[in-house]
Parts: sequence; C-alpha cells; structure tokens
Amino acid sequence: MRKYDFPIFEHHPDLIYLDNAATTQKPKSVIDCLTQFYQNDYATIHRGVYQLSQAATQKVDDSRLATQRFVNAQHVEEIIFTRGTTEAINLVARSFAATQLKPGQTILVTELDHHANWVPWQQIAKEKGLGFEFIPINDRGEIDLEAAQKMIKERNVGLLALSHVSNALGTINPIEILIPMAKAVGAKVLIDGAQAASHVQIDVQALDCDFYCFSGHKCYGPTGIGVLYGKKALLKAMPPYQFGGDMVETVTQGYTTFAQLPEKFEAGTPPIAEIIALKPALEYLQGIGFLEIHRHEEALLIQATQALQAIPDLQIIGTAAQKAAVISFIMEGIHPHDIGTILDAENIAIRAGHHCAQPVMQHFQIPATARASFGVYNTSADVDRLVAAIEKVRTIFK
Repeated sequence: MRKYDFPIFEHHPDLIYLDNAATTQKPKSVIDCLTQFYQNDYATIHRGVYQLSQAATQKVDDSRLATQRFVNAQHVEEIIFTRGTTEAINLVARSFAATQLKPGQTILVTELDHHANWVPWQQIAKEKGLGFEFIPINDRGEIDLEAAQKMIKERNVGLLALSHVSNALGTINPIEILIPMAKAVGAKVLIDGAQAASHVQIDVQALDCDFYCFSGHKCYGPTGIGVLYGKKALLKAMPPYQFGGDMVETVTQGYTTFAQLPEKFEAGTPPIAEIIALKPALEYLQGIGFLEIHRHEEALLIQATQALQAIPDLQIIGTAAQKAAVISFIMEGIHPHDIGTILDAENIAIRAGHHCAQPVMQHFQIPATARASFGVYNTSADVDRLVAAIEKVRTIFK
C-alpha cells in the first residue's frame, strides 16, 4: 500500500480516489520538489548568467535526461517538452502532417481514440485535402486487426495515430503489431501514450514508433507539462510550431533563424517548475518498477471485474483480453452521472460521462459510462468500498 506517499490521503483519510485515468494524485517527492524550487531556487532558464538561473537550467536539463531514460530515446534532443499530450499531438499535426503529408494520403486513427488524438487529424485532413478514417473496434473494445491490416494496405496511409491504452475502456492496443504494419507501407506512426506511461514500460526504440507523447499529470507529476518524443531526423525536418523566445537563434528585420533541437519546439518561457518536478514523478514510477505496478493493478482489476460482474443490471463496457486497470460500466435505468453523484456522497471519486471519447460511446450506442480507474495507491479495500457503494446505488433506484 502506497497511500502514505501521497499527502492528500492524510488530509482526506476516507477518500477512495478512482479517477486515475483523468489525473493522478501527487507523491510527497513531487510536491516537495515544486515547493523547494518556488521557495528557494526559482529563476528563469537559459537567459541568465547568474547562479540561480544556471542552477535552474541544469535542473531542466536533468529532467530532460531523466525523461530520455524513461522512454529509452536514443538522443536527449528527441525529448520535447509541451503542455501535455494534447499539445504534443497538435504539434505533430501542424508541424509534420500539415507540411509533409500529401493530398491523397490518409491519416488513420482508431475508433478507441480520445478526442485529442482524433480532432487534430480530422481538422488537418480537411484543411490539406488528406483522407481521414478510423480503424473499427469489436464489441469487446478491441481493434479489429484484420480491418486494420486491410485499411493500412489499401488507403495510402501517410500516418497512423493511435492510443497505446484506451482512456475510456482500458484496452491495451497491440501497437507492437500495428507499428510494423504501418511501417511496411512507409507510413509514420504516432502513439498517444497518455494512458500508458504510468502503467507500462515504454521503450520507443524497441517499438520503432516515430512519435510518442504523454502527460506528466497522469504519471503522478504536475499539470501543465507533457512530453513529445520524436525521431531526431523527423524533428529536424519539421518547421517550428510556435514562434518567440528561446526557439529563435537570430532575428533581423529581414529574416529569422531558429534554434536547434529541442529548443526549436519550445517557444516562450517554459513551465520551469513543472519540468523539474516531472523528474521525481518518473523516478517514483521507476522506483516501484513496472512489473510490480502491473501485478498490483492487475490484481485490483481482476477483483473489481469479478465483483461488478456479479451485480444484477450492471454491464461492463470493454472486455478486451488485454486491459489496463480501468473499468467502464453502465447500470440499467440509472444514468452514469447519478452513479457518480451517489458514490461521491460515499467519498468515492469516479468519472462519469463520455470521457472525451464519443466515437467509443457511439459504437456501443450509449451516451456515457461510469468509469473506475486504479493507480498505485489503490487497495483491495478500495475495491470493496466501491462495490458496496454501487450496491447502494442499485438499492436506491430499485
């Protein structure tokens, strides 16, 4: 049990927090890092010759190195800091897809994807005369691999963009199969790792993806900081996404030249404290170890799935063979928002809604689900409390 690492559970000892797919709570090491920097060490980076600025710059560089190790990137300059996964995807959409894909090529996503990995590609496709299609899923919430192979072969695919793990259903997508499929036809691949980075070991070199992105706040780190990994050759060929600040090298009345990687894609004053505090968050995960994280969360998923399946009139949406610790469900005659409200009265925090994945809801012909998602600090006792509270919901609506 790791609740003792998270101060929020000292202040709210009765809280059962099961909204980890939306955002995670923060361990003391991350909070202390933020506090220490703001109280004692704060300065801007790169621009100052004074000691505080130099020290802050070194801390940011250290965090970039830690992130490189976390995803096993070949080069440290392949790590671009963004505001989150959403900005990382939009950066690739505007800087890569908009400039390097050609009319007649297709961008493929999947029916499972979050709006942040759907709408940017949809909009770029409209603007640039590209195709935009999605790979369908089956009724277990798994990607139809036969359909995927057919579409990748026949659609002149320029880019395949898909989630590593579904935020709505918890499905772990077989990216190790899909990436080579796309590579075989010369397509580039972006992986939205927002839901994966705190649950599974990431190795971008082994995956051979072209881009991988994730958010700090879903990895027990701060909000406002995200990561885009991109292969160095691709990033060097891509034009800047935004302009100003440290991303420029030389400015004259007639022309401007731009900085080298990674600063080329990091315009303006960055979220310095958040970048620095990303390092202890990633180190916290590595300190536990992803094998141990998987064992812990898998046990909770099995316990919760078995208990919820035994509740009459409750249906789990998304029953993939490979799942992260996420359970979406509906109850006959009860709106998910009502479920969430009643559970909140029991001090249990879950999510209710379409989870920014409306195509998933459309597939299952439902407006929304209730979603419980587990993290490293959740326990078997938390599952028991969840199940008891859902039984109470059922009793109220009888």
